[in-house]
Amino acid sequence: MVQAKTWILVKHFDGFPKDSDFELKVEELPEPKDGEVLLEAVFLSVDPYMRPFSRVRMKEGDVMIGTQVAKVLQSKNPAFPVGSHVIGRGGWRTHTVSDGADLTPIMPDWPQDLSLSLALGTIGMPGLTALFGIEEVLGLQKGETLLVNAAAGAVGTVVGQIAKIKGCKVVGSAGSDAKVAYLKELGFDEAFNYKTVGSLDEALKKASPEGYDCFFENVGGPFWTAATQQMKLLGRIAVCGGIATYNDTTTKTCPYPHPVIISKQLKVEGFIPARWQHKHPESLKRLMGWVKEGKLKYREHVTKGFDNMPAAFMGLLQGENIGKAVIAV
Repeated sequence: MVQAKTWILVKHFDGFPKDSDFELKVEELPEPKDGEVLLEAVFLSVDPYMRPFSRVRMKEGDVMIGTQVAKVLQSKNPAFPVGSHVIGRGGWRTHTVSDGADLTPIMPDWPQDLSLSLALGTIGMPGLTALFGIEEVLGLQKGETLLVNAAAGAVGTVVGQIAKIKGCKVVGSAGSDAKVAYLKELGFDEAFNYKTVGSLDEALKKASPEGYDCFFENVGGPFWTAATQQMKLLGRIAVCGGIATYNDTTTKTCPYPHPVIISKQLKVEGFIPARWQHKHPESLKRLMGWVKEGKLKYREHVTKGFDNMPAAFMGLLQGENIGKAVIAV
């Protein structure tokens, strides 16, 4: 028998998550049956979506939702040979018995000098989110100006770099001077610390006096209100996240955006990358190609130890990470 460690959601989050909301448990797993595999987690992901989605996709007592890179230890499924690596949606657990339905093999010919953790970040879901938001939702064109907030996170860093690859001006907002410096390293044309500027409106105007053609929205709250005012006529907004609101105990209201949306004839569209599932393989190859060419750089915030997952998750929600937050088992 193999013992699996799991992190359980004891109680739905009320405001910001607490240590007491999680419980570490151990369970014994059965031997794999025909068609099944036994997996061992190598890297696990913590992502902002886990905060709001836990409320709608989980019951108290469930294993925390999430994605991991795992190694196949035992296999009774020819599609997943022993020693191969997969992306799985088993959640916060060290070992999993799976029938393979929720598994995706790591893309073939993965370079040996690239960490498999990138399959959870730049060459994974966050990278796909950035690519589809830019191409499918915004339809970003060469010469346009793009604004992205939470720009130093797993998605935002990729958004800005893809926009530069496409020949656009990029303005990014982040929550520390160190993050702003990193955005400049990545080639952002302008970047500012939203926590230290005197006025968001003035900071946005200074960064791009002519306004913004496209806005990749990850935050919500006051930033949303300020940014919509700076959009150009017929501007487009891709709504990817709202991390500023995830820990609110009561739903906040902001000034009604209808007048500016109507007068500027803005397009506002929310999305998740699963909509373009059929494009995932080809899109991952493109992301990998940009990484290998040096056009797409990355940084990871790595926390060692499965036992530290709740702390890593809470740190993510407080903005401790630059780039993708992962747990190395």
